[in-house]
Amino acid sequence: MTTQKLSWRDALAIAERLAEEHADVDPRFIRFTDLHRFVCELDDFEDRPDASNELLLEAIQMAWIDEVS
Repeated sequence: MTTQKLSWRDALAIAERLAEEHADVDPRFIRFTDLHRFVCELDDFEDRPDASNELLLEAIQMAWIDEVS
């Protein structure tokens, strides 16, 4: 089975992974610096760390909030 390689634009897939791997974190209160680190640390994340921006991080955060709500 091939694992999908993730990029910054895969907000929903990233949110699903973050909800699994960081179940103890409330995404409503996460700092973007921590969110950025969590995303970059995902095993199947392959995008450039410097390719993120506030809009992409916010989209991931909102998807994560929806995932755990």
